[in-house]
Amino acid sequence: VKLLGRMKYRASYGQNALAHTLEVAKLAQIMAAELGGDEKLALRAGLLHDIGKALTQDLGGSHVEIGVDLCRKYGEHPSVINAIYAHHGYEEPDSIESAVVCAADTLSAARPGARREVMETFTKRVKEVEEIALSKSEVSQAYAINAGREIRVIVNAEKMSDNETVLLGKEIANEIQEKVQYPGEIKVNIIREMRSTSYAK
Repeated sequence: VKLLGRMKYRASYGQNALAHTLEVAKLAQIMAAELGGDEKLALRAGLLHDIGKALTQDLGGSHVEIGVDLCRKYGEHPSVINAIYAHHGYEEPDSIESAVVCAADTLSAARPGARREVMETFTKRVKEVEEIALSKSEVSQAYAINAGREIRVIVNAEKMSDNETVLLGKEIANEIQEKVQYPGEIKVNIIREMRSTSYAK
């Protein structure tokens, strides 16, 4: 309990470690219930999945290894130990309980607004997304908006048909997916605008 309390004073990318742990535990419990797993074990595994973070400053090293050593010392269930290993890819999940902890950990970390990014990383990603769109000859302008979660791409109406804009949107989205690392999803909006001006005299 003391170690869980210490996590209140730790953060990962701006996300409070204790708040993250409680969120993971609750999500894991709900998912385990839906899948017919052991709810209490999933809750416990969720609570302890990052317990090593409470001791990394004192002991140094990986929070995964520290957490596993601690849980073995206190005789925790093998599924709890597997969840600690599995949520960082050290092992494959071997039970419903450890699998739901992995899923809950990803959900909590990737939730929009949960974590702050280093400004350089954010700026680099936004620039990469805009450059992918601007590399297409039909594109005249591209703007990343909504904190980089959406890109508006303006195309020349004379160069493209409506059907071609749909294909271009899919092409840009696929390229972003292959080349850029980002949390959540990025919405690609293609804008094909025809303007005509006439004067009545």
